[in-house]
Amino acid sequence: MQQQAHPSKVWFITGAARGIGLSLARQALARGDAVAATSRTLASLQQAFGDSDKQLLPLEVDLVKETSVQAAIDKTVATFGRMDCVVNNAGYGQQGTIEALSDAELRRNFDVNVFAPLHVLRHALPHLRAQRGGHVFNVASIVGFQGGYAGWGSYVASKFAIAGLTETLAAELAELGIKATVVYPGPVRTGFLSKDTLVVAKRSIADYTEAQASLDLHLNGLDGKQAGDPEKVATLILQAATVAEPPVHLFAGKIANTLAEQKMQAVRKDLQAWRGASDATDFAE
Repeated sequence: MQQQAHPSKVWFITGAARGIGLSLARQALARGDAVAATSRTLASLQQAFGDSDKQLLPLEVDLVKETSVQAAIDKTVATFGRMDCVVNNAGYGQQGTIEALSDAELRRNFDVNVFAPLHVLRHALPHLRAQRGGHVFNVASIVGFQGGYAGWGSYVASKFAIAGLTETLAAELAELGIKATVVYPGPVRTGFLSKDTLVVAKRSIADYTEAQASLDLHLNGLDGKQAGDPEKVATLILQAATVAEPPVHLFAGKIANTLAEQKMQAVRKDLQAWRGASDATDFAE
């Protein structure tokens, strides 16, 4: 892993008032970088960062509204002259079985977790392309790689979408000197699972006992006890931003690494078991 010298960078970080986004913004500022930090309210950013740092640009942004996102990116470039690292970190968990979730619940989850990052990318990439350089970090979750969790289909699907999007970005942007990385954290000790943040489907179906057990476990057993340290996840992202050849897939935490290995083994098993039948579906030569 070849380290590069550390010139100061300009970061654009969504969801920067708490969790990984907050940790990343603070660490970037501490090392002399500039940060455009977005949140739904300026008050939350003031509470998170305290007295304004001249290298910090707090931005109240409604990520679901493309005009709001565009204005924030324009202000970032006008203030700092460029952008180097774009971090799509904002998102929320939607619990509920596929059968029980309403169309509105599903679409809102995708609006925030998928279409909002696309708003950011549409307006950030022209600047990175003009610079012929930059790095996009899309924060997914280990459930965007290993998705076998009853009752979390909407959230899982949104994070799989982010992972696939990042793979395409990496292929598209390589010729322009722009990097793309999807971050797969395992459970991280943030407010993600709190009753104030996690969105539970308005409808539940009693037959789905595994989904209910999973919800109970996450709310009552895991919240506040997650293994992942947001400060260390932020440090990992900063490290990836300073190497000559950063990974496209960046797993964070022992749990994430273990689950990724299990997924790859499961896929390999299915591939091998059905290889003959699968190969036979091609036209005969």
